[in-house]
Amino acid sequence: MEAAAAIIAVIFAILVAFAVIATVKAVRAVKRGVDRTVTQARRTVEDTRLKAKQYTQPGAGGEVAQLRLSLRTSMRATQEALRAGLPEDPSLSESLALFERLSAHGRELDEDLRKLEDEPDKGRVAACLPELRERTERVRHSADSLRWAAQDRQRRFAEDDLAVLSEQIEMEAGALRHWATEEPEGAGAAGASGASGGAGAGASGASGASGGARAAEAPRASAGDQPEAAERPAISGRNVWQQAGYAWQKARRPESTS
Repeated sequence: MEAAAAIIAVIFAILVAFAVIATVKAVRAVKRGVDRTVTQARRTVEDTRLKAKQYTQPGAGGEVAQLRLSLRTSMRATQEALRAGLPEDPSLSESLALFERLSAHGRELDEDLRKLEDEPDKGRVAACLPELRERTERVRHSADSLRWAAQDRQRRFAEDDLAVLSEQIEMEAGALRHWATEEPEGAGAAGASGASGGAGAGASGASGASGGARAAEAPRASAGDQPEAAERPAISGRNVWQQAGYAWQKARRPESTS
């Protein structure tokens, strides 16, 4: 009884542990989903604010908003392109590592631009803007270069795969149309058999004609030999009246002399 109770207690403890683990995993997954949604919502709100400020606020303030928007858009597009191509092309892991280093400079630059955006001194904004513009162009160019190289690589792989697939399909199509290559040979064989059949028929006709000629000459030869046979006397004559007959033959009666 005590052993059964111990076994039940162990099973219950194991089930409780599994339930706790499943609950923790579910909570973490929900938290990650919420954080992802919140981050995306904040990013969308910030991008919308920068677009509005770019068109509504002229001067240095509008230019700073434009620089931030272009930087954020380029960095986000490059990150999505590299992460999307990584499962299919593991060699992009090194490019992704370089992009992470570039992202650190990008986040630092975006923070500097945000501070300059809130700067009330217009003179300071105008003085710092050229240097920040140059940094933004350098970071954007590096991010765009990584993204374009990854896209060109994926496109090249797709073209090579398509070329190999097209060759295989052409070979399979040729194998499926095997009668197209065998038909001329079959036609030649049929023509040769027809020609041999015609030659055989001609030979049989010629042999038949020669046989007919020999058969026609044989009766003439027999007819020519008949007079010689009639002129020669018989070696031994036989009396037809004393010729032995058969049981089914009637005996011939002698002619009456009266």
